[in-house]
Amino acid sequence: MTKTIRVGCASGFWGDSYIAAPQLIEKGNIDYLVFDYLSEITMSIMARAMAKDANAGYATDFVTVTMAQNARAIADKKIKVIANAGGINPRACAAALEALLAKIGVDLKVAWIEGDDLMPTVEHWKAAGLTEMFTGASLPEKPVSMNAYLGGFPVAAALATGADVVITGRCVDSAVTLGACIHEFGWSPKDYDKLAGGSLAGHIVECGAQACGGVFTDWEQVPDWDTIGYAIAEVAPDGTFIATKPDGTGGLVTPGTVGEQMLYEIGDPQAYMLPDVVCDFSDVRMTQQGKDRVAVTNIRGYAPTSTYKVSVTYEDGWRVTSMLSLAGIDAAKKVRRIGESVLKRMETTMRARNWGPFTETSIEVLGDEDSYGPHKREVGAREATLKLAAKHASRAPLDVMIRELTSSGTSFAPGITGYGGARAKPSPVVRHFSTLVPKAELPVTLHIAGNAVPVAIDTAGGYDPAATVRRRGALAATKTFDHEVPLIRLAWARSGDKGNNSNIGIMARDPAYLPYIREALSEAAVAKFMAHKFADGQGKVDRFDLPGISGLNFLLHEALGGGGIASLANDPQGKAYAQMLLEFPIPVPADIAARAA
Repeated sequence: MTKTIRVGCASGFWGDSYIAAPQLIEKGNIDYLVFDYLSEITMSIMARAMAKDANAGYATDFVTVTMAQNARAIADKKIKVIANAGGINPRACAAALEALLAKIGVDLKVAWIEGDDLMPTVEHWKAAGLTEMFTGASLPEKPVSMNAYLGGFPVAAALATGADVVITGRCVDSAVTLGACIHEFGWSPKDYDKLAGGSLAGHIVECGAQACGGVFTDWEQVPDWDTIGYAIAEVAPDGTFIATKPDGTGGLVTPGTVGEQMLYEIGDPQAYMLPDVVCDFSDVRMTQQGKDRVAVTNIRGYAPTSTYKVSVTYEDGWRVTSMLSLAGIDAAKKVRRIGESVLKRMETTMRARNWGPFTETSIEVLGDEDSYGPHKREVGAREATLKLAAKHASRAPLDVMIRELTSSGTSFAPGITGYGGARAKPSPVVRHFSTLVPKAELPVTLHIAGNAVPVAIDTAGGYDPAATVRRRGALAATKTFDHEVPLIRLAWARSGDKGNNSNIGIMARDPAYLPYIREALSEAAVAKFMAHKFADGQGKVDRFDLPGISGLNFLLHEALGGGGIASLANDPQGKAYAQMLLEFPIPVPADIAARAA
């Protein structure tokens, strides 16, 4: 088979731009339109919605906006749609879509997949003694959501029944793309390299415009943000693919933009674990093959594990974050003192009311480079914003804290200009808990036209970590390093989150630069530079080599203050961590300094 398929992704999260779907439908010449809506935070929001309404708990705008506006064009062009819009309630999402299609007179067959939701059997899993993957903690007493990350084979099974639209609950982000590839090319559960290729294609397109120059290090080189293109993977039967975007759109597709996206939110690049395959991205090659076309090859895969990763969310008290802006002389000093004064006032109030202390507080002054820790520069800003945040077991102290912060407008510093919009409201602290369950104990079923069809899943596993041959990058040649240049002149970088861990991926602009980058950026050096992001002031950092793209990946453990909605930090997902590291001084010889000027 020589046919390729074109898969375009129109959503990187619940709330992404509405321009993506029509752009890909009209200009993308795509066979499949896929959507990724889910995160741990999103699942907890959907779970709370479903607790109030049995017909809620899914990405409602997938039905009411995206499909309502584009279903007719999708049907006319015979594009297949795959979306994890089902969230906690794929049944209700499918029912709502079928009702919409009947109302507007569009004939599309809808299938939905169940099997990821473990909440109906949560007591069984408590009795089974499930523990957290990394800490060994017991399963939370009152989880809000509990979902296994399913893979691409259930999607492929649904497509094989003739479905035009496949709605899933929780699956790995790349599964919506991989499922299309499995269906089209007939890949088996043992085609590990091909499955790894389809998974990487899904990983590249899953975040909307990011592979097309969105959040790119060299942002000034990216044209026409207002019409930026959304990513397309043109996948071949052997699992290799071309990363591209629709013609006539803004943005940029180069090995730099695609390489950054490959490094986004991964841990060990030689053991990127997915339900269908364990991927090895360490020797992937990326080659420009014309304007906005990058060939991605040399992707390797191993047998998967016999378990599914399960994401559990649970509530752990309350939190609130409020903003206060100020302009004038010594603005940063003034707003910092306001935050400190409010917290001191609250200590007195809470003692008087026997509430007990806050479990955690945070004062950050935006505009005064607080997020940079010891690397901050004294800028003397005349405009600054206080971000005051706190956690408590109950809501009442947080309501009072917001009132006291608001009172500063007539009590403390001059020059207060506003409070960041409407008055902040406390919300539940949602924490994330990861565990593993045997695949053999989770039946997966697809539903289409009123029929329930069991999906056969290969549950044998077989992954052997000892079989992985670790790759190592080259060391710098012995010579005098008499110059220093900031990392940004030598590399591109991208950072993101996985729970409470952050990763920072680095890709050398020229393979000749990598040895010097690698020599300077040891695990210890990165841990020291980012020490202010770790609760204990030192932290653990792992470094992995990706010689195929002249890259490195750093995994910073427990570096996000709890991660996601549990963190009080201004950057709870580590999105700016790479931007900080790009200022790291790299010793280089004179000839490299001249080339990188």
